Amino acid sequence: MPALSDATTKAIDEARKAENGRHAEILINDGPLRQTVIALTRGERLAEHNSPPAASIQVIRGRVKITGEEPVTIETGFVEALTHHRHAVEALDDSVFLLTTVTSVPGSESHGGPGTRTGELLRLREEELGEAAQAAALRETDQQTGGGRIDG
Repeated sequence: MPALSDATTKAIDEARKAENGRHAEILINDGPLRQTVIALTRGERLAEHNSPPAASIQVIRGRVKITGEEPVTIETGFVEALTHHRHAVEALDDSVFLLTTVTSVPGSESHGGPGTRTGELLRLREEELGEAAQAAALRETDQQTGGGRIDG
């Protein structure tokens, strides 16, 4: 597993090179717990999407605006629980954030879709999967969890 500082640097570098101005990498995928480093270049936006049962965002670099019932701007160093309502994310600066999600809670559905049980999510390791295979695996995970991913 890479150091968070290394993952942050890699994510923003990759986002700046990408046509869509974004990059995401799952750091931890352990049953219903997922932690993902996401980078967005200034002005890029993640379209409105459903929320998982529990989620937080920690901005490591930059500023992002979270829309939803009550829009909020989050800056470097701040952590915020995410809304349980549909929301979008917009980068006000080149930004990197750590998204922590719980994709399954007993009696609750994940991301507005069918619930998943511990162990059903794919375990991804960059060293085990090439970039194309990792993107395909992430798309499969999205189908299992109801979405919310940004790359692929």
